[in-house]
Amino acid sequence: MVRKEMSVTVPSLFRCPISLDVMKSPVSLCTGVTYDRSSIQHWLESGHDTCPATMQILSNRDFTPNLTLRRLIKLWSRELTVSEQEIKALIEEIGSECENVKNCGECLVKISEFVRGSEENRRFLSSYCGFLEAIVSVLNRKHVEIFVLESVVKVLNLILNENGVKEKLNRLIFQSNSNCLASILQVLQKGNLDSRIESIKILDAVLLEKESKRRVLETESIFSELIDQLRTSNDHDINNAALSILITLSETRSVKTQLIRFGLVQILSKILSDTTSRILTIEKAIKLLSITTTCCEGRAAISEESRCVARIVEKLMKVSKTAREDAVVVIWSMCFMYKDGRVTEVVVKNDGVTKVLLVMQSENEGIVRKMCGDLVKVLGKKNYGLGSYDTKTTHIMPY
Repeated sequence: MVRKEMSVTVPSLFRCPISLDVMKSPVSLCTGVTYDRSSIQHWLESGHDTCPATMQILSNRDFTPNLTLRRLIKLWSRELTVSEQEIKALIEEIGSECENVKNCGECLVKISEFVRGSEENRRFLSSYCGFLEAIVSVLNRKHVEIFVLESVVKVLNLILNENGVKEKLNRLIFQSNSNCLASILQVLQKGNLDSRIESIKILDAVLLEKESKRRVLETESIFSELIDQLRTSNDHDINNAALSILITLSETRSVKTQLIRFGLVQILSKILSDTTSRILTIEKAIKLLSITTTCCEGRAAISEESRCVARIVEKLMKVSKTAREDAVVVIWSMCFMYKDGRVTEVVVKNDGVTKVLLVMQSENEGIVRKMCGDLVKVLGKKNYGLGSYDTKTTHIMPY
């Protein structure tokens, strides 16, 4: 839906506390907090048993439609319309290279409010002719105020998942002689927390082929800034975003060795040892560790920082199936493939044989089961004498 007075602020009561979008189907939990149905369903289906806003443990997972709030949102929405001429005027103002920074910033704030209003608004604007070009042209300018750049990344992040946006942004950002990467770096260095998270997500989303990845890697200051964000931030969202883009970039040996040189293994070990780290963050950290085991520098760093393997063993049965496979790759690479005695001792000491057997029992076939069999033979020699067992028939009961 296209709104008439775009400077009208959306009432906070109408926004879902999770998605921050205007709620389509507001429902209330037993804690009394109201969320959009799709957002809270996703939260609960992801295994959470708390209210996202209050972090209270839920006495039950039922929710009740908030019909009164739904009616209020519908009445508010019907009163808000906007003409295409007004949209066009805002885009032209943003796209013009006028020196009135305040006007540009105000237009971006209005556009941001508009796209946050609804999915219909996002679809409308992302497909509007010339809109993306105008927005990206701001990134392409030099000496732009940081608050303007923050407004740009906020708008782009809101429409990032709309049809064709990532592909178009890829072309616009990575065209020759573009200043966009320098502007994104500026947001990473000077922006507020939300803007830094948004800029990393945008950058990750547009790394669609080797050339765009190469361009980012050549901008070494961006690469090192991503590592610094991981090293210094205690925020879960920025850690998740930084880990995701590093996974995307870690394709070549040179990138992996560069990550090791920047101290990635030590940073990942800290994340795995932090009792407040979320499961998603832990799983991404394990994924990156599995990637580092494919180069000798990575294996050497893991051997020196063997506590990270201890944490992997500890969490082996607490992560998703995919992350469990990544964890097995790390343990197998260090203990079986490269026979690192220090890491092997750590794995055995942390009850690794039992954990590996549990994983093996859950795998009917495939490479993970084979790796577990290899590990049982290696680890068993140091602990339970399981090395001589037939790993096809070895079973234990979960504890």
